[in-house]
Amino acid sequence: MASVNQFAYVPGTNTYKFAYGGSIPNMPVVNMPADTNWLRWAMLNDGEYYRMYFFKGSTANTLYQAAFNPATGAYEFGYNSIKELQITGAPADADASSLAMLYDSSTKTYRLYLRRLGAPTVLYQFGFNRETSRYEYGYNSIPTLNVVKAPGDTDWHRWSMLFDGSAYRLYAFKVGSTDTFYQFAYNRQTNQYEYGFDSIPVLSLVDIPANSNLTSMAMLFGQGDYRLYFQTL
Repeated sequence: MASVNQFAYVPGTNTYKFAYGGSIPNMPVVNMPADTNWLRWAMLNDGEYYRMYFFKGSTANTLYQAAFNPATGAYEFGYNSIKELQITGAPADADASSLAMLYDSSTKTYRLYLRRLGAPTVLYQFGFNRETSRYEYGYNSIPTLNVVKAPGDTDWHRWSMLFDGSAYRLYAFKVGSTDTFYQFAYNRQTNQYEYGFDSIPVLSLVDIPANSNLTSMAMLFGQGDYRLYFQTL
């Protein structure tokens, strides 16, 4: 059965620890369609529900949505969710091989990000339009954002984003590492995501379960904690 392992940030350190602070160590992901693309996924917390998203099959414009059901302790496809979501208006060179998502509580906007093909430090930003129930390129968003000052060994295939109520943050692993990742934050003065800006530049993971799939990650901010997730093998 598909599931995710949960880590949380240990305040005052540079460490994310498995099951820290009462985090549920492992949560099943159930009832997903047969053509769920487990390799392309993201998570967010909107203040009410923890949500999980996967691309449908090989598509570049269709997402499946699941949410955490406290009664069952599992992420369930369609639980208090629109089951299938569309992404519209994407630039022709948008790279849908991975994605990041966050909930912007300052504007009450669900946001989705794709990288530019061949230029992973350029992000395309989409916002969820409640009137159309679609993620639309540039909706209530700065359409294109740049990520700057990244270390040369940043692994842009393993990245995620979150909003913690004050800062928009981006994370990406160090190439070849299983436990070290880099932190960026959005600088409103420059309109760029900057490595180490208002951030601990280098973070580490501890107590990683052996069944963690380290090829991708998801992150979110929920219940006052920074959280990181790996799917299980």
